[in-house]
Amino acid sequence: MILLIDTSQEKGIVALAKEGNVLHSEENNIAKEHAGWLHLAIGRILGEAKITVRDLEAVSVVAGPGSYTGLRVGMAAAKGFCYALKIPLITQNSLHLMAESMISIALEKNALICPMIDARRDEVFTALYRIPPKAEGLRPKANRSSVNGHRSSDLMEILPPQAMILDKNAFEMELSGDPIIFSGSGAEKWKKITDSSHAIFEPQSNIIQSFARISQEDFSSGIQADPVYAEPVYLKEFFSY
Repeated sequence: MILLIDTSQEKGIVALAKEGNVLHSEENNIAKEHAGWLHLAIGRILGEAKITVRDLEAVSVVAGPGSYTGLRVGMAAAKGFCYALKIPLITQNSLHLMAESMISIALEKNALICPMIDARRDEVFTALYRIPPKAEGLRPKANRSSVNGHRSSDLMEILPPQAMILDKNAFEMELSGDPIIFSGSGAEKWKKITDSSHAIFEPQSNIIQSFARISQEDFSSGIQADPVYAEPVYLKEFFSY
């Protein structure tokens, strides 16, 4: 059983997953309340599953980018459980999970995927991904590899996760060739700026299923972080809700 924790954005998520499937979950839609909500929510879903923390095999946490305060809340909780229980800590990138959850829509539209997280003012956290040919339905574990503790994905990274100040020239080259699906809390900013016919705006799909699946794959592959040294991924000077 893997405990999933995401307090990186406005919506907080805790869940219990087994073999890549979500069994119990709870969400919180008020970012300022993540700190007070998190441990109580974990207690509730453990109760629903009729297990205790000692039945957990690992904890997977979204390490960022996102809200400075939210990232610290989630990471501190995850590290505490892993250190005390001596179980693996798995870290995930919020933009990667957002993109993974949009794969089915991108396949339908034959588009690239660009998740965006609001980073205040004219800035967003973003990355750009392409779905490799024949990726649909093909997720062979034999093809998985890791670099610096991170598993390779079905997605090809075109632009790495970064903080970007949006202006009318952003993504000019990328949009000249392929349609791109933009989603997430920062996409509305970009929608007001761009006039490209190749820019497609879609509601962000819930990441929870992708979170559970990828966390299980990492756990099965032995990809984990050190609870002592793991840190949130900020990408820029911090902001808080």
